[in-house]
Amino acid sequence: MNTASLRRRLVGALALVLTLGLFGVVGTAKAVAPIDQEGFRRIGGIDQWVTLHGQDSSKPVLLFLHGGPGNPLSPFAKNIYGKWSRDFVLVQWDQRGAGLSFGKNPEQAQDVLTLERMVADGLELTEQLQQLFGPRKVLLMGSSWGSALGVHMAKRRPDLFAAYVGTAQMVSAQANGLASFTQTLALAEAAGDASTVAALKAIGPPPHRDPRAFGVLRRAIRAYEAKGCTPAPRDWWQAEARYQSAEAQAATEEGEDYSFLQFVGLAGDGMLSKINLPALGPEYRIPMHFIQGEQDLLTPLAVTQGFVDSILAPEKSLTVVPLAGHDPNPALIEAQHRLLLRAAQQMSKEN
Repeated sequence: MNTASLRRRLVGALALVLTLGLFGVVGTAKAVAPIDQEGFRRIGGIDQWVTLHGQDSSKPVLLFLHGGPGNPLSPFAKNIYGKWSRDFVLVQWDQRGAGLSFGKNPEQAQDVLTLERMVADGLELTEQLQQLFGPRKVLLMGSSWGSALGVHMAKRRPDLFAAYVGTAQMVSAQANGLASFTQTLALAEAAGDASTVAALKAIGPPPHRDPRAFGVLRRAIRAYEAKGCTPAPRDWWQAEARYQSAEAQAATEEGEDYSFLQFVGLAGDGMLSKINLPALGPEYRIPMHFIQGEQDLLTPLAVTQGFVDSILAPEKSLTVVPLAGHDPNPALIEAQHRLLLRAAQQMSKEN
């Protein structure tokens, strides 16, 4: 190869390197660092179970607040939300009194759960996430009970969060309870379902003083939502191996029983009776987004719509998903994913 030819090749190679460098391929490229952590974290003075999964730890951190309050989704998270790990670092947390957190702290059975304690736990976990991933804001998502918890967290510490997304949003014990009972009873009467009508009339409209009344209404809700909703795939509810041990299953069941009684109370005086989001005031300092199954009978659409209309936020939205109820199904999960991606894009613009 002559000198002129060698010079041309060297110049061409140098130009390619400089061009790639300008586009971040060389020099500024960052190695993708996945994260796959599961374990107990000290939160609120006790060890609580937290999992973090993401294909790229530089992606937005998404803290998911489960419902119940004793129904953690950590055993099913990879089945339901596994694809989200491409776009987020998904954080699942077995809240105080639930799942593996209850199993680690069985003495909790003697404690009283309060909304204030749960809010403090959630905020402490969020601060830990910022210590782990750097001082970037966290996306907050709550479902059912977790949606009431999430609104309180967003209201208390907006500086920690980029946006809030509520699904199956709880608004108040009074508004949700009355709308839920009325709509379910109307459906049973229209269907000529004498046994369900009799069961509902026996417990009467809320507030209820007997904790078993909530179970009666919830069973009727599930039956009627099933008639108008696309079901979730069965394999969604196949727990991962770590959650299938006898010890883990016992912790989950015992935590669910404990949390249920703490939620409804032995005389209708549990955490549920304290939920009243309108009393927090209408102003929110972060974007507030809501996704609602059209057939949701436990947290009916009309109540959610009224709450969304009443609040003031830099940005707010309500997405209604047909053929979906209170519990997750593919259409709800896809709608949540799309909305979260938009929130993440907005975060990127602001940063």
